Amino acid sequence: MEFSIIQYSKFMTLLAMLLQNLKTLHMSLEDSIKWLGEVMAEIGPTHSQKSEDWNIFDVKQANAIIDYLKISLFQHYKLYEFMFFSAREEIVIGTEQVIEVVKSACSPFPNPLEEGISSDIYSTFIEPPTTLDTEMKGLDQEQSPEESQPETDTSNMDPLVGFTIEDVKSVLDQVTDDILISIQTEINEKLQIQEEAFNARIEKLKKA
Repeated sequence: MEFSIIQYSKFMTLLAMLLQNLKTLHMSLEDSIKWLGEVMAEIGPTHSQKSEDWNIFDVKQANAIIDYLKISLFQHYKLYEFMFFSAREEIVIGTEQVIEVVKSACSPFPNPLEEGISSDIYSTFIEPPTTLDTEMKGLDQEQSPEESQPETDTSNMDPLVGFTIEDVKSVLDQVTDDILISIQTEINEKLQIQEEAFNARIEKLKKA
């Protein structure tokens, strides 16, 4: 059954009126059926002047509306009554957490425990440095420029001082020979493995 937009709007109005009668007027199922019958009885050509609101439906559409209300609202009427009139217990689920913030070290609150913080933070912000530590740091800072100067001198020295060109060539030749020998040995081993694999395949083909 097809309805126009205006007919859908009127049908939703009818359904809202039935629910409102149930909620506010506490209509029983019998009273709601009678009220619906009175409304549907006004549909038709003979009642076109009396009820212009519901005259937009014809008889077939009115029967379709009644059939729908039978299997929806009227069939579950007790459920709607329970929903509107039965008091339901409100269950509130929640949790409360109390967080205590560490207050300042002013009196009467003591300083935080040393076991609860790292040693770096404790030594930097809580434990005051001793006079011996400050004196040692001062001596280290005074000695550091003198110690850094020999390091800069050694870094500027040429690492090849004391070697001749012939010494450098002989070392390079020895390193090159060692590298070439290791590469040649590795290549020979791979070639030998491939040769053995090919020979094995050839033997299998001969036997086949």
